[in-house]
Amino acid sequence: MIQTSSRFVQLASVVTDRVAELLYAPVFVTNERGVVVTSSEPDRVGRSITPLGNCEASNWDGKQALSHFLRIPLQHDTETGEVIVGKPADREMISPRLAQALVELVINQSTQHHLPSQHELKNELIDDLLHDRIEDETIIWNRAKRLGIDLSPPRAVILIDAACYILPQMNASGMEAVEIEQRRAQVVISSIVSFFHLPNDTICAYLGEGEVAVLKASNSKNLGLWADCNDVAEGLSSSWANLAALKRAADALLLRLRNDMGATINVGIGRYHPGVRGLARSYEDAGAALSLGKRLQGDNQVHCLGELGIAAFVGVADEETKIDLAKYLLSPLDHEPELLVTLNTFFAENCCPSTTAKQLSIHRNTLSYRLDKIASLTGLEPRKFDDAVQMRLCLLLRSLQSQNSYR
Repeated sequence: MIQTSSRFVQLASVVTDRVAELLYAPVFVTNERGVVVTSSEPDRVGRSITPLGNCEASNWDGKQALSHFLRIPLQHDTETGEVIVGKPADREMISPRLAQALVELVINQSTQHHLPSQHELKNELIDDLLHDRIEDETIIWNRAKRLGIDLSPPRAVILIDAACYILPQMNASGMEAVEIEQRRAQVVISSIVSFFHLPNDTICAYLGEGEVAVLKASNSKNLGLWADCNDVAEGLSSSWANLAALKRAADALLLRLRNDMGATINVGIGRYHPGVRGLARSYEDAGAALSLGKRLQGDNQVHCLGELGIAAFVGVADEETKIDLAKYLLSPLDHEPELLVTLNTFFAENCCPSTTAKQLSIHRNTLSYRLDKIASLTGLEPRKFDDAVQMRLCLLLRSLQSQNSYR
């Protein structure tokens, strides 16, 4: 049996994705035996079609007529096949002549220009995900599947700044500098793959400027090694779930990278957001934490929004993120209504213990005990100025969110 080469499949993948995006229509490519090798509809891959006169029909289940499909020859080196385009499902059909011209243009551009490697395609896909360049989620899922990237587990972004190691020194220039940068980036990625015991580097990508992104599976199963039964975030119904375990994993990764690279490394972690589009929001979280953290906390640390204090509320523009952060920081008090009332009263009385105790009709020792318990549960001390400001902001944001939910 003649085998379809990986280069032909790669060309077919590029053509399939591009044509599907341009025409908003189902697209698939067959090899010379009529077997579908790539498709915008995954269930067609591996099946075959049979020409019937002037129309086409499929032999998958014998149910689907393929009449009125546009067919354009595809050739790469000695291999041949066809690009087959169907009618757009919900859009007006463009003229067959124009459609054919567009497909032929895509084929010519794809065959004449440098065909990207699997590595380049993987980096391009991850870059598209992180910057929310997604027009059709089906195409993204198909691209990921062909590259061996499993997007089904919930994933959060770990952003690694290894510029001190990756970027070449001033005396390197031109292609030499590029080669040094790419080689060192791959060394960092190899260290990450080894640390997480990954089968390959498909979930890692070099983004340039010394930064590497990791799409880390962030569910309990994949973070089991770093999980703790006392993690409060585990019970949250927010996107901060499993953040504590992810932070521990990032701390251990940072130690490994610093040992392997012998250079300054910084790590930013983003929380999990649902869906493939959620990766872009996780990347925003990680980027903001990394940028703010480096300036406020220094180098060689893991930075996350939940540990940046007041700076997280000032430096992050997105209101939803601020509200989620507020809920996360005060979540240990969700089932402690007495402590929440105490905290609100303490702030309403300008943090004065005597008037707070009087307002609550409790002894000052009881108040002190409650404030100690709040500090123990949340990690924030309401009698310290910075922590008090942060907790006050959290209470206000939670209150505003509750008011909005009732409107």
